[in-house]
This record gives sequence, structure tokens and C-alpha cells, in this order.
Amino acid sequence: MDAKDEKRFNLAQQINNFKASLVEFNKLVEQTTAQKKEERAGIFIPKEDSIDYDKFYTSVQQIFGPEVKNQDVKCFYRKLCNNPDAAFDWCEIFGYFSTDEDSLTSQMDEENLVFLVSRKQRIVISGSRRRDVIKCIVKVPQLDLLITASQKGLITVFNSQMRVQTSTNVTDTSWITGCDYLGQLKRIVATTERTIIVWDYKAQGSSQEHYFVIKPMDHCLLCVCVVPLPDQLCKDDILLGDDGGFVNKFTVSSDDFGLKQAKTKKKLQTQVLDSKNFKSVKRKLHNDWVMKIRYIPALNCFGSCSLDSVHSLVLESLKRLEDNLPVREFAMPRGANSFCYCSKANVIVTGGDDKVLRLWHPNISTKPVGKLVGHMFSITEIVSNEKEQHVISLSSAKVFRVWDIQTLSVLQVFHDSQGGPGDMQIYSMVYDANHGMLITGSGVMDMYPLTRMIQDTKQVPHTHEREVNVTLYNKYFHQVLTVCSESIIKVWELETGLQIYQILDPHGLSIELTCAAIDESGYLFATGAYNGTVKIWDFGSGQEMKMMPEGKDWVEEEHGLMRLFFLKPQVKQQHLILALERKGTIKIIQGKEDDIFLTVIWELPDAMPYLQYGSHIVHLKTSTKERAMAIPFPDVELIVQKTSQQTNYSPAVNVDVNCIDVFQTEGYNLIVCGTTNGMIILWNFIAATVKEIYRPEDCFSTDPELDPKRFRINDIMFLFRSPECVRRSSQDSICSSTQCDSSKGPQSSKGSKQSIHDAEVKGEHTDMVGEQQSASRKQPAPVGSVEPQPPLLVSAHEDGHLRLWTLEGKLIKDILPFTKHSAISLTSLYTDSCCRILLAGNVEGHVILCSISSFMDPPHDEKKFKQLLSWRAHSLEIIQVIYVEDKQLVLTASIDGSVRIWNSTSGHYCGYFGQRRMFELSQTSDFILPCDVNEYPVEIKEESKFTEKTQKYEYPLIFDRERWKKMSSMSLLFKRPPLSPFEVQHDFKFFKSLSSPKIRRYALEGFLTENREAGIVFGSLPIYRVPSPTSLRFLPLIGSEVQRDSVEGVYMKKKGHGHDKRERRERKKSLKRNLVPQINLASSFFPSTPK
Repeated sequence: MDAKDEKRFNLAQQINNFKASLVEFNKLVEQTTAQKKEERAGIFIPKEDSIDYDKFYTSVQQIFGPEVKNQDVKCFYRKLCNNPDAAFDWCEIFGYFSTDEDSLTSQMDEENLVFLVSRKQRIVISGSRRRDVIKCIVKVPQLDLLITASQKGLITVFNSQMRVQTSTNVTDTSWITGCDYLGQLKRIVATTERTIIVWDYKAQGSSQEHYFVIKPMDHCLLCVCVVPLPDQLCKDDILLGDDGGFVNKFTVSSDDFGLKQAKTKKKLQTQVLDSKNFKSVKRKLHNDWVMKIRYIPALNCFGSCSLDSVHSLVLESLKRLEDNLPVREFAMPRGANSFCYCSKANVIVTGGDDKVLRLWHPNISTKPVGKLVGHMFSITEIVSNEKEQHVISLSSAKVFRVWDIQTLSVLQVFHDSQGGPGDMQIYSMVYDANHGMLITGSGVMDMYPLTRMIQDTKQVPHTHEREVNVTLYNKYFHQVLTVCSESIIKVWELETGLQIYQILDPHGLSIELTCAAIDESGYLFATGAYNGTVKIWDFGSGQEMKMMPEGKDWVEEEHGLMRLFFLKPQVKQQHLILALERKGTIKIIQGKEDDIFLTVIWELPDAMPYLQYGSHIVHLKTSTKERAMAIPFPDVELIVQKTSQQTNYSPAVNVDVNCIDVFQTEGYNLIVCGTTNGMIILWNFIAATVKEIYRPEDCFSTDPELDPKRFRINDIMFLFRSPECVRRSSQDSICSSTQCDSSKGPQSSKGSKQSIHDAEVKGEHTDMVGEQQSASRKQPAPVGSVEPQPPLLVSAHEDGHLRLWTLEGKLIKDILPFTKHSAISLTSLYTDSCCRILLAGNVEGHVILCSISSFMDPPHDEKKFKQLLSWRAHSLEIIQVIYVEDKQLVLTASIDGSVRIWNSTSGHYCGYFGQRRMFELSQTSDFILPCDVNEYPVEIKEESKFTEKTQKYEYPLIFDRERWKKMSSMSLLFKRPPLSPFEVQHDFKFFKSLSSPKIRRYALEGFLTENREAGIVFGSLPIYRVPSPTSLRFLPLIGSEVQRDSVEGVYMKKKGHGHDKRERRERKKSLKRNLVPQINLASSFFPSTPK
């Protein structure tokens, strides 16, 4: 009675606690809803008081506990942001949504399953005997080899491309029952019913068929496994299971096989060894056949399963085989046919004739921790996928089931329907983690690839059907917006890759969108079209809010929009957008709260006619006319002289503005423009000037043979580090001075790259809102004594150069980013919130990642600007590259119609938006490439070292006559008869390279003789030193300076081995003994000997 009362009391207490939690949750929802309504009304909310998703998720976890799922909370928060006036139910926070989620579940079709059965590959073992079956399959991950053993004696070794590397036929009267790989002896062990076979698979020629046979055995051997003990050298332990319930341990060493082979005069195909000469122990652990035996290194023990219902599974250390102490036994009805161990979940999965999969804790043998029911026939094989936390089970009816260990749910069920009656049974199954493939063995070998491996490597990535024009990242919602040339807007979830919604023909039928922008809060985005129309949308719901219609007298090519920027409004409840038209006009578009139409309220005058032939700086006159609503930029007029007004520039040269960027903070109010003819123009509204920062030579000349776009600036951007970022970076440098990007000179790019991303992770929670635009990225925080440095400019040019400038026009860095090809035009730039890294994309699909953390600190040492990584992301032009700080990801959009995700630290491919499977952004161990990319990422260690390595290549040579005239030697030492007319002297010794250097992924390393790396033949050849003849020791000395440089240069290119250093010192000593400080040319042709 007391127990029942206690249960009732505990239940009532839990109900009261949950009701109190609901009250707190309702208060949180009300507070968040009220704040979202204020933000939609344009009321400014301080950043520290704003409830973003991270704060909301943390508060929900504090209320309901850590069991609340992140995805459910995110869906609830998205619904709350999209429509704050909608009704909410507390059960939605636990994933029970009353709304229809068909838009998300529609993407989870049959191709989003674990294994893609339709892409199954089948391999027929050639040379196998009639009605032979594959009895055992073993994967050797460290060598990436696959070993198969057929029932009638064919042992085959496959390489990583699944091609036959070697094979042998075992001529034995009994059938093969199992095989494994001897890690220390580098051989293959196989078991028949009465013998043990050891085969050297690396033997060549006639020795390839040579193997050892160990017999006799007391019982029929059914299974085998090798104990991987790395501390033992040239010795392996073999575990055997037989039909008597015994587990045997055999110890084999290299001496057991090497001595026998040495004593045999004639090599036989088979050499029989007596089993009594081997060290072996055995113990009876089961009362029935031992079906499977495996060694588990994580638990430091072995496991064996049997059909015995009492001693079904035994899990113990190897020491228990040598004594009679009790062992850990797991009992299950009708025994176990197979088992596997999952190290991450720390469970053992067993299956047998009772058709139930049981999950056991290794230390709890009384009761399983879980059961998986679903098979209709006996379970014959079980394997695990550690990375995905999946268990794959196989029944005797050839039905596969894929289970999730964490949720104990079935993910996929498929059936092998191919094969006749004789091919019904599958005898072996293994999961290849290196290639993401499930391999089974029956009469043939079938390979079932993971769906993600096929989608990532075989299918062409496509996010849109047409080329992508715009890609934006909303850090507030963790979502990505993409726009294609077919005018389809799509919004994607970054973490999963699922599509949230799409908008068809947003500006009307057949009107192409050319640009877009997201505001600082992340709640709104604007789109611009080629006909000049602009619309503002609600980001959460995709609803249209305001629009600017097309003018009656507009020309599409002139008023087409190229860039949009959201400006911070001076008055609440209004929206300001800075727009760049195709003809080069810069204007501000205003949207009022009570008006659905957008209007142009400000336009920048054209200063190009006066900057071209006039002075390099033009002053501005600020208008004294007061506006009804204040705007960030004042109304200005150009103050020019009369002579400059009459000057007209050549209309043949295109001087339109191609790209712009905005920078607004305390003390700065700037707009920078990059033109098609390569000029950089800076509008400074505080100093009331517009000046020319940079003008290329001959940028106004019209040469029909030259490309008119050769000077074009494709992208330009401000680089500014706020005082908050300066303070944070200084703290990071103090805390981790060994990893930071200091001024100690060239270092390995791994250290500097790691410090960049470590610093980003440390400060990722301080800049959660407003990173989409350049203006919003660079808002300074009020910090006490830290003085902000002036911003810098970075420009991406058509000639492939990346140039950095000061506001005064001083060029502080000009770099040609390294890729595997020549200079390639750059198209896009991006930087993080604190200007630690700089990303660039080019027209051939390459992404260049540079470290600018130390470079941003004055005095802006150009040696601190380091390129860290370069990789090929697309086969076509990249139009946008974006860096996601908190995830350390890079988003790339291309005209090929795809938006792809890459790991910024390694350049590894993560997936593309629009793929059928969800992203796995945290797992980067598998290195895969898209089907249209075949180049591996290149990590730049150090520029000086890399250029030195390029000198080690050999190329076709041509004669250099100028060098021959300066360095001719033998023609002066010996008198030769003059050449007759038309006679050619062929004794030329000075050449220059004919072809240009070709950079490879891994630089070639030279080697010298007497080196093991050269091989057994060339590495063993001796080096002979020939003494110089006495008659040539004191010949005249000619060409000393040039010869000394050439001699020392040749030896400096080689590695600094002791032999070279000693020879170099001796050569210098011989030079010092001469009367004149010059070089004896005879020593160049006849090496001197040490005295």
C-alpha cells in the first residue's frame, strides 16, 4: 500500500513539475513573440537583448531538459518567426506538429535510403569451379585489400579498384570454411575442414601456387580469425572454432615457415607441417558447433557464438583459454549464428534462428538492452557500419535489413531477388568502410553501394535547372537562398540541405532576377531584376511585402540591376536599399511602412567624365535642402571647373561601374566602385570628395587586337576589423601564442589555418546577427582604448590578380593566387566578420582561401598575407563564394546550376543543395569529389619552398647562345682549328628550358645514389672518384664568378647529405690554394680527391 501511495505521489509531483515547465515555456513564447512583432515594426532591439535561435534553444533545454531535439525546436522557432500571430501548442516543441510537413517529407523518397540497390555491382569469380560459392570474405582496411575464399579452394585477392591482384587454387580434399589475414606475417590463412592453409599471396612466378598446410586437426574447423596484436613481431595468433564446441588458439611465426622452406631443395606446391609442432591451446566453451569467432580489440577479448541455447555467446579474454575459470556467457533461444560489436554504441548485436536481433552490453549477460524484431527467417549474418551507426542483418531468405542503433528503428529493407535455386543462400557478408559498400558472397560477389557515395560521385550536382545568379546566406535562420536565371527562388536549410520553400516567377513571367540582398536582422530580403524592378520579401514565409514597378520610359539594358545592399535606416519603419544599375548609376530606393510601393529618393551623379581627363579628385557640394526622412548619404553635386566640363571621353571605352561596396561606421561614410576599364573610384561623403584610387595604364586606349575586358574589376570589397575583433584577436594571441599567425616568418599553413578557425570558433557567439552585407559586417563595438584602423580595399581583377589598397590609393599587396593552372580571372570575394580569412573564386571553378589575420594588423606586412588552400569546386565559373563561420564551411555557386558545400579546413566536398540525402557536415573523414571535378585540393605550405621545388623538374632543352658566349671554357683551354664555313660545332654544354614548368600536386624529390629510396639496384651502385691529372691542375682560371654561382647552385638544389657537404668543403679549400681567387675549370670536369 505504501508503494502505491509513493507512486501516486511521484506521478502527481511529475505532473506539477511539467505544468510549471509549461507556464515558463508559455512566458518564453510570449516574450519571443512580442519581440518579433517589434522587430517587424522596425523598433530597434539591442543585440544583447535579442532572442535569437541559440538563446531560444538554450532556454527550452533549461525548461524541458536536454532531451528536446534540435530539429524540433528549430521548426517551432521558424514557425514563430514567420507568423508571430499564429496559435502555438506546447506539443510542437517535441516534434508533434499539427501542420502538414509534406514539403519536407516529400524529399525523403526511395533514393534517400541507406543503400542504393539499383546500382548494385556483380563480380563473377573467374576460374572458379562449377557450382562453387564464396564461403568467406575478409576486408583488410590498412592495405585496402579484399580477400575471398570459395568453398572449393579458390583464394582471390582484390585491390582497391576491385580488380584481381592475385589468386591461387588450394588442392585439398575438404572444403574451405573460412579465411583471414595475418598482419605480422603478411600472409593469408584459410581453414578447411581438417587443415590450416598459410599462403604467401605476394610471391611471384611459380612460387605463387606455393602454400603450407598444417594438419591434422582433432575436429572439423568451421571458422577462423586472426588476433591483431601489434606488440608481437613476426608472430600471429589464430583463433579457430570447430564442430566440437572447442575454441583453439594457434601461434604461428615466420620461423615455422622460413626454416622449412630453406631445408627443402626443391620447391613443392604444397608443404605439410605437423600441427603438434605449433604452440596451441584449446578449451571447450560450447555444446554445439562454433558458428562464428571474432577478436574485438576495443574490448581486448574474443567472442564466439554457437547454436547452443545455454552457451550461445562467449565473450572473454585469451587468457581464459589456458585455464578453467568461468567465462562470460550470453544465453538466447536456439543459439546465435552471427554477432558483431559496435564500438561507439558499446553494444554487441546477436542474431540466430529465433529471427530476433538482440543488443547486449558487454558486461551485462543476464538480459539484453534492446531487441530488433522484423525478420521472418533465420538470421545468418550481421555486420555494422560504425560511422553511420547502422547494423545490417541478413536472413536465410536473402532479405537485408538496415537498423539504426541509436533509435532501434529499421531504415531500409531490400531483397536480393536475382539468382536461381542454387544461388539462394548467401554465405558471407562484410561492410567496406573505406568505400562505403556492402559486399556479399554467394555464387557471385555482389556489392551494394551507399546512396550518398553514388550521389556524390556519379550524379551531376544540380541545385537549379539553369545557371545560378545569386546565392545568399542568412545567418539568423541558418538558411541559404538561391536564385537561378529561370527566376526561381529557393530557400534551403543549411544543416540538412532540405528545401524550405520556393517562389516561381517572383517578378513576373520570364523576368530574370539578377541580384538579391538580405537585411541586417535576417527577416527581409530584396530581389532585383534585369528590367529594373525591385521587391522586398519576408524571408521566413516568402510573402511579398513591397515592390517598385517598372518605369514607362525605362530601357531594360540600362536600368537592369547588378547589386543590392540594405542600408541601416535613419528612421524607424522604413527600408533603404542601395542599388547599382547596369549602366553604372547608383541610387537609393526607399520603402515606407504604410506604402507598398518603393520609390527612388537619391541618385549619385556621374563623375567619370571629370575623372578621366580632369584631376584625380573631384570635390562634392553637399545640398542644404532638408529631407522629410533622413538618409545615410547626403545629396551631393560635383564641383568642377569649366574646362573640365567641356571635355568628352571616348565612347568606345566602356567606363561603366561593374561592382560596388558600402562602408558606414563612425567616422566613415564610403562607397567604392570598380569599373570595367579597371579604375577604382572612392566616394567619401564625410570629406565630400570623389577620387580615383587606381587607374591602369592604357585603360582608355582602344586596341581591337586586345581584349576590351582585360582591365575589368569583377568584385571589390572593404576590409575592416572592428575594435571588438581587435580585442578578441589580441586575447586569442595571448592565450595561444604558439598557434596564432605571428610575425615569426614563414610557417606551415596548417598551424596558421588552425589558428584562424580556432579564433573563429571562440568568437562565433558574439556575431550572430547581421553578416550578410559588407556594411553590416563591419559595425564596430564600443571598446574602451582600442583604436580602429582605417579600412582597406581588396579588388578581384580580370587578369587573375588580387590587389589590396589603402584608402589613399597605395598598393600594399599584389598577389596572383596559386592554382594548378595559369592566371585565371577572379569573379567573387568574401571575408568573415573579423577579416581573418579571404575567399576568392575564379572563372574556372577554383576556390582560393587566404589568411589575412596578421596582415590586417599595421603596418600591413605583405609577407603575412598567406594563401592556405586552393581547390577545384566546379568545372565552370563561380559566381559567388560564401564562408559560414560557425560551421567552418564554404558555399560555392556556379553557372553550372549547383550550389555546393565544402569544408574550409581541408577543401573536402560535403554535398550540394538539392541532393536527395541529408547533409553530414560533421563527418569529413571520407574524401570524395563530385563527378565533374578530378583535382585534389592543394595546400600551400610556403611560397619560397614551393618555388624551389619547381626547379627539380626536367624539361626539354634548347641551346642558349648568350650563355655560351659568357661561359665558354674548353674553347679557351685548348687551341682548336677554326671552323670552316657552314660547319656546325656540336660541343655545346649550355642550354635553357624549352617548356614552362608544370606544377604537380606533390613536388618531386630528387635522390642521390647510395640511398635506399632509389631501390635495390641503383641504390647499391658505388660512387667512384677520379683524381685530377697533374697536368691540368694549374691551368689558367677563367669565368670565376659565373662558374662559382653555377657550381654552388647545382649543389644547393640537392639534399644536404653528408657526402655533398664534405665534397663542397673540399672544393672550396682547393679554390683557396690558388694564387688568384678564381675557379680552376679543370676541377669542374675532373672531381678532386681529398688529401
